[in-house]
Formats: sequence, C-alpha cells, structure tokens
Amino acid sequence: MAKTIVVKQIGSPIRRPQDQRATLIGLGLNKMYKTRELEDTPSVRGMINKIPHLVEIIEERG
Repeated sequence: MAKTIVVKQIGSPIRRPQDQRATLIGLGLNKMYKTRELEDTPSVRGMINKIPHLVEIIEERG
C-alpha cells in the first residue's frame, strides 16, 4: 500500500493570491477545516510546502 498523508485546511483563501487558491483546490480543499487523505508524493508535498500557512498535516500513514 502506498504512503498517505491526511491534510487539513486551517486558513481561509480570502485575500490570498490566485495561485494559492488554485493550490488549495488542487489538493481538494476549499472549505475551512476540511480534511483529505492524499498519496504522499513529491508533487503533493510541494503543493503543501507552497501554502504551509493554509494547511496542516495531521497524520502520516503507511
């Protein structure tokens, strides 16, 4: 089984640049405190590192 991470949105995209909003949507997050379980790949990690003030890694599985 592939490694996965659980990501939670903790910040609002209001008054943020468009690329940060697009990154949230790309991760499948668009509402406050929503969580997603995503595959742990370099591209997903890069997206998370681009917006660390808006998301939080809750758990790493696998």
